[in-house]
Amino acid sequence: KFENMPTTLNWYEKACTLAEKLLKVSPSEEASAKLMKAIDTCHLNVTPTGVMSFAVLVPLLIVFFLGITSFVITQSFFMVMFFFLLAFLTFNPLVNLPFRFAKDWRLKAGNQMVIAIFYVVTYMRHTSNLEKAMEFASSHLSPPLSLDFKRIIWNVETEKHSSIKESLDEYLEDWTKDNLAFVEAFHLIESSLYEGSNERRLATLDKSLDVILNGTYENMLHFAQELKAPIGNLNMLGVILPILGLVMLPLIVGFMESIKWYHISSLYNIFLPLVVYYMSMNILSNRPSGASQTDIKISGISKNKVKLGKKTLNINPSSFAMLIGGLLILLGFTPIILHLLNPNFDISFSFEDGFLPGNNPDAEIHFLDYHDIYFESTKQTLNLGPFGVGATIISLLIPLGMGLALGLYYKLRSGDVIKMREDSKKLELQFSSALFQLGNRLSDGYPAELVFDKVGWLMKDTISGKFFLDVANNIKNLGMSVEQAIFDPDKGAINKYPSALIESSMKVLTQSVKKGPLIAAQAMANVARYIKEIHSVNERLKDLMAEVTSSINSQIKFLAPSISGIVVGITSMITLIIGRLSHQMTKLQTGQSGNLMTYFKAILPTFHFQIIVGIYVVQLAFILTQLLNGIENGNDKIFGRYLLGINIIKSTKLYIIISLVVIVLFSIVGSSILGSTATPGR
Repeated sequence: KFENMPTTLNWYEKACTLAEKLLKVSPSEEASAKLMKAIDTCHLNVTPTGVMSFAVLVPLLIVFFLGITSFVITQSFFMVMFFFLLAFLTFNPLVNLPFRFAKDWRLKAGNQMVIAIFYVVTYMRHTSNLEKAMEFASSHLSPPLSLDFKRIIWNVETEKHSSIKESLDEYLEDWTKDNLAFVEAFHLIESSLYEGSNERRLATLDKSLDVILNGTYENMLHFAQELKAPIGNLNMLGVILPILGLVMLPLIVGFMESIKWYHISSLYNIFLPLVVYYMSMNILSNRPSGASQTDIKISGISKNKVKLGKKTLNINPSSFAMLIGGLLILLGFTPIILHLLNPNFDISFSFEDGFLPGNNPDAEIHFLDYHDIYFESTKQTLNLGPFGVGATIISLLIPLGMGLALGLYYKLRSGDVIKMREDSKKLELQFSSALFQLGNRLSDGYPAELVFDKVGWLMKDTISGKFFLDVANNIKNLGMSVEQAIFDPDKGAINKYPSALIESSMKVLTQSVKKGPLIAAQAMANVARYIKEIHSVNERLKDLMAEVTSSINSQIKFLAPSISGIVVGITSMITLIIGRLSHQMTKLQTGQSGNLMTYFKAILPTFHFQIIVGIYVVQLAFILTQLLNGIENGNDKIFGRYLLGINIIKSTKLYIIISLVVIVLFSIVGSSILGSTATPGR
């Protein structure tokens, strides 16, 4: 259990144990029983009391540490109330965290169920022994389902149950509600043990595989039908409304002098991303068990490698990404740094006189543009900004730095791996016919050591042929056995093709070869049929999800960054107009109207506003990409990292380009109009 448990749960177990020692809070008996069932499902080493103590302790820490710290820094009760609300909202998710882990465990286990049934059926076709078949499946599956199967066998060995069937039936009871097809498939496998003829036994085993495949398709069909409403809610509440609400936000804030930029940032960069993430995880938690395969371990690829054109640098991708992102973010903060070093520094631009030194009020465009604004409530005059167009343009480097840092990290991490994955996918498409030919040669009586070479040369121009020739070369040149030639950690042919489907097929071959070439030939024929059916089911699942995934894709790659960029441009123009009108009205009606900027109080500088919006766009791209990958591919971490790298960079670049174009265009148009209206005789 210790060797097979995922390390991601260790932090939670340690946190619950520590919380139970510091603050012991016990749940009710009914809640304790439900928590214990979830804890047992995902094999957590915690108690219901530890879970409840952790759920109470974390909100208290948020209130007392973050709330008090923010009040000391900002002197704002809003931040205290914000963290109090955040603490209140985190209690329920923390209490339900074991249920979330249990759902995730079931999802990951469910994605392995088709291959698990296939392993058991393949073994029992030549050896009708359920216990041996379960041992074979548990040794070839990866966690978490392998751990469940090993526990089934362990319960028999420790005499908790008298037979493997009794132990298996107890385990299947937990899956009756979540995946009835899995339960029915195993019941068919059990019934094959009592069939009188070999033909009926084999037919029953084949029927079990058909049941799990059809059940998978039906479950995903229902999931796709019910997915439109929650995805629509997520788009509306997490993307459309917050972004559109940003249009009027700067003006609203202008009339409320107590609202600062960090209040808006708390809402848009902490609260809303947490809400969107929670909603997306709820959607994924309802995803039924699919035909997806878990990733196998990829060896032989260095993680400390960065490719720049034709050159390869021995640099950790995370360090390289942080260096690029850090430099861009530092440059983005230069307007504030320059103002701190020299409060009087500024550059102005006039369409008539060109560039002017200092903050010239008659100029149309400013670089920094700080204003002295008087607050009636506090009787103070504060120097606020930067409101300048130049500072707003420079601030675009901050979300660009964040987006590039995240995107480059994931893209560099998946660079070589994704090429191997694409080759593996191509190999999977043609592997069915390749295995059929392999089975034909085995049925002719050829030993497995020679079959790979013969079939490899027949298919030498295909990826399948290259794979078979790699195996044959290991056998001939290195004197390896068939199993070593395929699965050797250093030289094994499977290392070039990180596909669970290919790995499982070859494991079946190496196991069946021990029973003789005829048994191996029949096993390869069954594997070829299985791969063809799996491919058919996966294609139908893609069709079911096409509408939903295309909607999420459009949000990530176009709608969210483009709308946000336009909103930032409009806000920049509004701020520019208010600043220019303020100066013109002060000159025309001194002593009567006062400074228009005073009426708008601390209108949110576009510099701060753009940073908040840009960070929110990066956060949305990250969360929605994880949701997209979870819906399409289940627990595919390799493709998930690749998607994150591509989508975050694309979304950030589009946002930066649109923001830059709209800011410059609107600033020129707005300045020209204001300049012409202010000129006498026009």
